[in-house]
Amino acid sequence: MDGFNFTIPYSVRVVDVNYGGHVANSAVLNFFQDARIAYLHKLGGYSELDIGNQCGIILPEAHVRYLAEMFLGDELVIGTRIKDISRSSFKMEYRIERNGEVMAEGETALVCFDYQSRKPRRLDAQFREKAVAFDA
Repeated sequence: MDGFNFTIPYSVRVVDVNYGGHVANSAVLNFFQDARIAYLHKLGGYSELDIGNQCGIILPEAHVRYLAEMFLGDELVIGTRIKDISRSSFKMEYRIERNGEVMAEGETALVCFDYQSRKPRRLDAQFREKAVAFDA
């Protein structure tokens, strides 16, 4: 997948499909989350609850562009990458392809969040360095 250093395969399941017979809007956000979780693990054994500096991530904003229908049994490839890292947040971009054709694209804003104090915090320097190196 051009421009994405990290991808995962995904087979569309029955729970992903809505009454219209195609992938539900909400399922695409779940696809993004699956890719994000795998990306964080690959980056350094991180998770959504632990990206270093005693923080996880919290998602305040998501955007999705649906470009084509996806159906039960489709074999998809989901790419993700980090961009726009700031002191306490970053954005992730996503692309979903089927046989090389783009089905959906999107972006999420993610904030480094201390779940004990319920407040945003600075990103861990090591996390930042790994992300920049991985997506360079």
